[in-house]
Amino acid sequence: MLDEDGYFGENVAATYDESSADMFRPDMVEPAVDVLAELAGDGRALELGIGTGRIALPLAQRGIPVHGIDMSRAMVARLRAKPGGDTVGVTIGDFAATRVEGTFAVAYLVFNTINNLTTQDAQVACFQNAASRLRPGGCFVIEVGVPELRRLPPGQNAVPFHISPTRWAFDIYDVATQEMSSNYVTIVDGRAEYEYYPFRYVWPSELDLMARLAGLRLRDRWEDWTRAPFTSESRGHVSVWEKPSD
Repeated sequence: MLDEDGYFGENVAATYDESSADMFRPDMVEPAVDVLAELAGDGRALELGIGTGRIALPLAQRGIPVHGIDMSRAMVARLRAKPGGDTVGVTIGDFAATRVEGTFAVAYLVFNTINNLTTQDAQVACFQNAASRLRPGGCFVIEVGVPELRRLPPGQNAVPFHISPTRWAFDIYDVATQEMSSNYVTIVDGRAEYEYYPFRYVWPSELDLMARLAGLRLRDRWEDWTRAPFTSESRGHVSVWEKPSD
């Protein structure tokens, strides 16, 4: 996973909230916080990849004690600068492997963050890390997109997702390795600037197997945080795995 000198460094942290403004809208945040607060109940919440606190801060405002793990000091500095940011504990480190003290009622990864772990081993380790911190009956929640391979015609490996006069963005897939990358070409002052972010896409069934390896079992899967049914046409999912109570 890239460290703070990579794409979660100062150059990204400085404009992250603005560049992801749609994800900060109340209609995007509140349904997620509703679900997570319900799952947390009277317990604590652990966010893996806490970033600038898009979900952690409103969840904490609901009275849920929240702790986060994040590798980027630059992103966490933005969280700290926000109202209530000093009430959220954060451990700096790789969320696939970094251990924190205590147990939690819910652990969660949002906004495709599981894909930031670019190997299957790291994704498996993330499940094991989360499961080790959950109390019996606790839940691990992941929000992630469904790989859009159905949009790839034979011989093509790129899927565009934004085209404008000043910016082109596209994902590149390697279906043999499940490696992918998001690529951006932006025109700034008449010159092209290129950004590249590596990921590893993962299927719902693969996540379920990772959960089983970590001792968790699938409890719910929805299309989104509103709990709409997950179908073969869904472009994303919110999945909830539970740690057995017995």
